[in-house]
Amino acid sequence: MFHSARINLTAWYLLIILIISLLFSMAIYRESEHELGRIERRQRVWSERINGESSRSYRPDLLEPIQIQDIRNRIISTLILVNGIILIFSGGLGYFLAGKTLKPIQEMVDEQNQFISDASHELRTPLTALKSAMEVFLRDKKLLLSDAKILVTQNIEDVNKLQFLSDGLLQLTQYQKPNGHTKMQTALLSNVIREAIRKIQPLAKRKTITIEFSTSDYTIKGDEYVLTDLLVILLDNAVKYSHKGSKVVINVKKADSTIAVSVRDEGIGIEKKDFPHIFDRFYRADSARSKTKTGGYGLGLSIAKKIIETHHGTISVESKQGQGSTFIVQFLIA
Repeated sequence: MFHSARINLTAWYLLIILIISLLFSMAIYRESEHELGRIERRQRVWSERINGESSRSYRPDLLEPIQIQDIRNRIISTLILVNGIILIFSGGLGYFLAGKTLKPIQEMVDEQNQFISDASHELRTPLTALKSAMEVFLRDKKLLLSDAKILVTQNIEDVNKLQFLSDGLLQLTQYQKPNGHTKMQTALLSNVIREAIRKIQPLAKRKTITIEFSTSDYTIKGDEYVLTDLLVILLDNAVKYSHKGSKVVINVKKADSTIAVSVRDEGIGIEKKDFPHIFDRFYRADSARSKTKTGGYGLGLSIAKKIIETHHGTISVESKQGQGSTFIVQFLIA
């Protein structure tokens, strides 16, 4: 699709350049023809004057008609050659520019198609589980009320997974819109961190994980509610992949015009091979799948990256397998 679009766009570029080139060529040819006509008229005047004189006076060198016609032919040949060179050069340049123009669109379409493919794949698993469970239930002719209750309970769990996935997809879609979900204003960083800790505290208590945080009164530029979501995602990951009885530490450091907030855990860590992909949608490292029984679809860090991008900040990670991970986000000081 994009190859044919690139060819069509190149053809339009060529047509526009060719029209402009031909117009300039016609203007040059008309001016040259006008100049040659003026030379011919002057030569006729000189010829008549010379023929009317009896004495041998000064006679200028006059161009023969065949020479003037030869000049015309050379001008036409030169213009055709120049237009040919322009056409060839413009073809290559137009093809290159068409590719540059269509590249962002192609990347956007490819990303959209990949998003649909990934989402469909993730939705298929709980839907298949629901369908299979109900089909088995319907085939069983000796059903008890207790069996029906178990089935409904399992189905509710699968529905909750579907709802969790759809909420994550909607959230990710909102943050992908430029300034579509954020209200840039001043926010007190300590309030953002405290609210994030409050939301994640029940999960931390279930695993007897303590969250340490030193109070800071820095003011940052951004949407307080959205930034709270960002820290909730980082804290949720830290608690999920940490061992029972461990701790999660939040540090805040100021450097020039930015503030860095780090969330450090003592969990399973991340392998180096997973570093380039941890912010990709639906990506879960092998260690996260095999060593923990936590749910999730790999959308959290993708959402976190989109949030920090809308706030013109950065997010990075430092980790060693088996020794924990540290996620660092940097904000602009208000």
